[in-house]
Amino acid sequence: MGVACVMLLSPLTACTSDDTEQPAQRTHSSEPGTPTATASPATAEPPVRQPPELDADETLAGQQRATSGNADVEFIKGKKGDALVVAVRCQGRGKMNVSVPSVHVSFPLECLAGEVSTTYNQVAVTGVDRSGNVSVHAPSSVRWSMTIGRGAPVAEESPDTP
Repeated sequence: MGVACVMLLSPLTACTSDDTEQPAQRTHSSEPGTPTATASPATAEPPVRQPPELDADETLAGQQRATSGNADVEFIKGKKGDALVVAVRCQGRGKMNVSVPSVHVSFPLECLAGEVSTTYNQVAVTGVDRSGNVSVHAPSSVRWSMTIGRGAPVAEESPDTP
């Protein structure tokens, strides 16, 4: 079984195997004084009520304002070859499960009380160019918002690449 890794903003790497697709992730933390992957060190993490931002080269496909508990968020059809970007901002103690049922991809997120965190996942598998929905299963103690986008998939890197 071969393994391929995808590099999304340095230094964060996600790997996929021949049998399982894993989304690439980049995570932001709101811990005071901690820089984020796409913001300047002086920028604080935005509140949960503000859905995550996409990169300049990504286009909006769906969005959900601050929500608690379970929900489905629809996204529109994209261009063939584009990846799906699922960005989630959460706060409150609890574990969320985020899934894209149409392509059988899911990922867990651990949210913390008193801290806002943002996680970006890029899904580049067959079928993500179609419209669909992202399902979120979260306890009522977790507030979250979401932005779904489309963009060029990141280039795959060899596992031996430093």
